Amino acid sequence: MKMNPLGRTGMEVSQICLGTMTFGTQTDEVDAHAQIDAALAAGVNFLDTAEMYPVNPISAETVGDSEAIIGNWNARTGRRAEYILATKHSGEGLQAVREGAPITAKTIPATIEGSLRRLKTDYIDLYQFHWPNRGSYMFRKNWQYDPGGNDRAEVLDNMAECLEALKAQVDRGNIRAFGLSNESAWGTAQWLRLAEENGGPRVASIQNEYSLLCRLYDTDLAELSLYEDVGLLAFSPLATGLLTGKYQDGAVPEASRKTLSPELGGRDTDRVYPAVAAYLEIAARHGLDPVHMALAWCHTRPFMASAIFGATTLAQLEHVLAGADVTLSQEVLEEIDVAHRAHPMPY
Repeated sequence: MKMNPLGRTGMEVSQICLGTMTFGTQTDEVDAHAQIDAALAAGVNFLDTAEMYPVNPISAETVGDSEAIIGNWNARTGRRAEYILATKHSGEGLQAVREGAPITAKTIPATIEGSLRRLKTDYIDLYQFHWPNRGSYMFRKNWQYDPGGNDRAEVLDNMAECLEALKAQVDRGNIRAFGLSNESAWGTAQWLRLAEENGGPRVASIQNEYSLLCRLYDTDLAELSLYEDVGLLAFSPLATGLLTGKYQDGAVPEASRKTLSPELGGRDTDRVYPAVAAYLEIAARHGLDPVHMALAWCHTRPFMASAIFGATTLAQLEHVLAGADVTLSQEVLEEIDVAHRAHPMPY
């Protein structure tokens, strides 16, 4: 399993990360623990979760259950030191957590303590802000994104205060590194600048959506990633399963995500299925499994730290792990570029 640096932290993470957002709803604890076992046995050293997980659906009753399942595995096995553990602080507007309160210096200590308690660990390797208080263009909001409406001074003051609170958590040994999620180039640049000026923890990574079908990261954030050593943790690299081909021709497999979220978070559009067909044709033409091709393509990107794969079942995870070392030829990469030009931003 190839390892990549996690920013400038000195930590290294496997190029595939086990996502856990279904742990507690679609994936029960027995299967979740089997997934962790299988991932670590295959060389994966990176798990990602969040205080708000599980999803499908998100509810106040299940908030924290994914962390608790991981915590039970930690307690049962005593293997916490064998992997890099990432979790997240929910942002403003999610009523199921803190009644939608924003991320502030006051919320950070108690939120970290809650995660530590559920995870049954003394430390979190990577602590991420799930989305910025000021809003984000992720999750299809890019089509009507309005970056205005926030007072610049208030935004920067909040960032500085949060960094100070995070530094206190680093000093206490509760967290090792800081990361962002669903962020923009401007926001990331400000977090980096303020950390340099004030001595707070430096941003190590950005967890944004990225796949053959969602390439918003390819421009300004890509440049920032490279020059500032802030790697991408790509979530939904299979586009919620679209890139597997399982939803082609109107198919809705039993127990699939589409049975719970018919619109797939805004990804189910008329234009997406011809785009998927183009990538499936490339894979078939070159004898590649489409899942392996989609993930192998992510690994070719120069800003990629790790691609986060969430498996509902152990069988799905084993399928991904079987292609962990797949590499793509220059011919395949060129054909992917042609398909991308023909089908840009399908959702």
